[in-house]
Amino acid sequence: MDWENHIAVNPELLAGKPVIKGTRISVELIMTCFADGWSMDDVLESYPHLTREQVLAALRFVADIYKENEFVAIAKASA
Repeated sequence: MDWENHIAVNPELLAGKPVIKGTRISVELIMTCFADGWSMDDVLESYPHLTREQVLAALRFVADIYKENEFVAIAKASA
């Protein structure tokens, strides 16, 4: 999945949070939906202007961020 075609960062939009290109839907919002137990169908139904490919691009973006950055979230995970 080539997320670069679907994710944009604009400092003037949502304080620079990554969003789905052409929308104000942040990657963070999509991740929160999944974290709250939403399915892909739930996301697409609630945001009908999004495509499955865009949502998968958001997931790939987050996965790539975790692969590229070394950090330890011990405090967060053990809380």
